[in-house]
Amino acid sequence: MPRLLSLILLLLGLTACGPEAPSLNLGQPAPAFHSRFLAGQGTDFPADYAGRPLVIRFWADWCRYCEGEMQAIEQVYQRHKDRGLTVLAINAGQDSATAAAFAKKIGITYPVLLDEDSAIAKQYGVVGLPTTYFIDAQGVVRAKVVGEASEAVFEQQVKALLP
Repeated sequence: MPRLLSLILLLLGLTACGPEAPSLNLGQPAPAFHSRFLAGQGTDFPADYAGRPLVIRFWADWCRYCEGEMQAIEQVYQRHKDRGLTVLAINAGQDSATAAAFAKKIGITYPVLLDEDSAIAKQYGVVGLPTTYFIDAQGVVRAKVVGEASEAVFEQQVKALLP
């Protein structure tokens, strides 16, 4: 029941009445944001990631496709982290304990950020999970994957970002 309630609250938050959700298109600069890691320290995009290709992954533990895909992203991350790839897994709408338990369960090593009120997800125009953005070293969105994708798709998109 808590997962269903979290899903309903996230969807309501992402589609709430008011201005139309922003649309983030390919070739546009990725929106700036401040968040915190599971351990509590803060981070700022783009300042803390300038000059590095970046994968931003929006997820939640109730998302049926997130677990397998996050493990697939882990494989791609392990192959390319030494070439400068950074992956940020932004948990949308859940607390740190829930996000930490899920990340530990599935064994990912890339950083997890918190977006407890889904403000970052709204900025990025996320309307469903999972959603993944591929951002080049200049902070420009080069690709977007909404929904389920394979490790091969992530590999292809990451290779296009890397020098």
